Amino acid sequence: MTALDILCVGETMAVITPAKPEPLLRAEACLLGIGGAESNVAAHLAEFGYRTGWASRLGQDPFGDRIIEGLQARGVDVSLVTRDSAAPTGVYFKDPDLGHGAKALYYRAGSAASRMAPDDSRNWPLEQTGWIHTSGINAALSASCSDLTGHLLTNAPDAGYKVSFDVNYRPALWKVEVAAPRLLELANMATVVLVGLDEAETLWGCSTADDVAALLHGPRHLVIKDSATEAVEFVREDNNHEHVFRVPAHRVDVVEPVGAGDAFAAGYLAGLLREDSPEDRLALGHSFAAWTLGTRADFRPGHGTVPRSFGSNGNHISVS
Repeated sequence: MTALDILCVGETMAVITPAKPEPLLRAEACLLGIGGAESNVAAHLAEFGYRTGWASRLGQDPFGDRIIEGLQARGVDVSLVTRDSAAPTGVYFKDPDLGHGAKALYYRAGSAASRMAPDDSRNWPLEQTGWIHTSGINAALSASCSDLTGHLLTNAPDAGYKVSFDVNYRPALWKVEVAAPRLLELANMATVVLVGLDEAETLWGCSTADDVAALLHGPRHLVIKDSATEAVEFVREDNNHEHVFRVPAHRVDVVEPVGAGDAFAAGYLAGLLREDSPEDRLALGHSFAAWTLGTRADFRPGHGTVPRSFGSNGNHISVS
């Protein structure tokens, strides 16, 4: 396997959604797709032109086959995926709430991905990979997944890769009193952290970006997404100097919010990897998110490598 620019680690599931914009209760036909925070990031970065891989576990079932084929078609290297004959691929359903996005119904308990553990990474080419990207979703799946996430972060300095960590707090996966200290611990070990201000308020009682920055002192790049207003990046230098950059959010007509946070992360990371200025990489993140808000799919191809222009009408939406 050739060296990777970035390896994304986390669960991807089969996604079942009504073929028409209507609730599951009324749907007579549904579409089968794929979706997962880390693989969404991988697909965006692959389209951007980076050598991108995705590592996880999938069941030995048709859902797993579909995910493998779908990600390969998007240019993502899936050679590090383990097929597990003893556990299924996770599934989730989208229940559209017209005018308010969609509710996700998860069926992932005991999934193959939840069986990931530090040993899974022994055969990953970590020393030949520039970045690892993962999220708090992966850490929430099981104790062994939390151990894997911690293992990747702890070993980053010795192995020579950097880690980007999207907090991605999901209340359905773990209680806030359990998630808050663990996510704080993991985030403080990462090179790059992305977190929504709404998440930070729920987890740690932070009401401003400055509050988050005071709490998360470890990341070299800390990005706080205040969906109604802006994205803020705190850049920490080796001499302990800190620089703050702010870029306002777009107003767009929202078709569905699912996947927008992953798109922001991918756009921002794409800009960071090619050494864009902080303002330009934040603008690229906003653009990817706004682009993805215009579709019901978790992943929307075709954005391109530069920020797009969006009209001033529409509504802000959370991209946590």
